[in-house]
Amino acid sequence: MASLSLSLSARRTATAAVAALVAGLTLCTSSIASSAEQRTEHRRPGAARIVGSGDFVLPYLNDNDVRSFSFDAVAAPYSTPRPGLPTGLPVDARGTVRISHHSADQNVTYTFDGQVECLVTGPNTATVTALITKVSHEGTGLLGKRVGLSVHDGGKGGKFDRVGFSWNGVNLLPNGEDAEVGTCMAPAPYAPVVKGGYTVTHAELAPLPRP
Repeated sequence: MASLSLSLSARRTATAAVAALVAGLTLCTSSIASSAEQRTEHRRPGAARIVGSGDFVLPYLNDNDVRSFSFDAVAAPYSTPRPGLPTGLPVDARGTVRISHHSADQNVTYTFDGQVECLVTGPNTATVTALITKVSHEGTGLLGKRVGLSVHDGGKGGKFDRVGFSWNGVNLLPNGEDAEVGTCMAPAPYAPVVKGGYTVTHAELAPLPRP
């Protein structure tokens, strides 16, 4: 009887130990899965964005003209099907851009409204292309064209912000004509902002959608 009692006791102890081990493994597996989910969530890109308005000067000209860009653009990855690319591109975007140039000599303000189609960012930096859909003066030749603009977000207050753009002599072909602008293509932000400023929210490009 004593030996049977010990045997039953030993079996109960072993069973309890196995149960505790299984519970521990389940908890560990759940913890690992939760950690993996957190890492995946951390890697998921948020929405890249650029907002703001600013006046800028051209470093190679000394005039009294007032030039400004206004942006309200947000990334919309894989939202615009294209020929051969039915899923669209990771740099697809939506929003608006307004370009304004007041000519002091002519006392005329030229404005251009564009529909944003492409946005790509890096830390504190954004490049945008937009299709010009509205112009204040027909003779400018920009209506219906794609333009490229770049922004450097230099911090709060806009004191160190800069912009760049794809016309005015920075995107020429060898024959001197303006070259066509590709999606998200623009020169480096070379012009200092002197009033206002921009906020760039950087996000990594979204992964390709699953088939």
